[in-house]
Amino acid sequence: MSHWIDICPLEDLQPDSGVCALVEDQQVAIFYMPKDNAVFAVNNYDPFGKVHVLSRGLLGDIKGEPMIASPLYKQHFSLLTGQCFEDESISIPVYAVRIENHRVAVSLEE
Repeated sequence: MSHWIDICPLEDLQPDSGVCALVEDQQVAIFYMPKDNAVFAVNNYDPFGKVHVLSRGLLGDIKGEPMIASPLYKQHFSLLTGQCFEDESISIPVYAVRIENHRVAVSLEE
């Protein structure tokens, strides 16, 4: 059973962009892609740059898979799995996210 944590109203998210939320002492990068009616949540920590910056990365896709490009060294991470496209030995935590009654909630259970 997942423990859902209410984050914000959907309207607070910027379309096709990321925001960072502090969720139970974890920095969570939340990305809203309205064209796909999708919201994604990953840990905000960039394992290459060793800083919390992924919420500032560039959204896109690689072969149809939604991804975030780190703003520092431009590594690409899957928003579905957290896997780094350039180095398969590196991945970031991905969190379940849902929209209910126009509110965004995440579960930190991986």
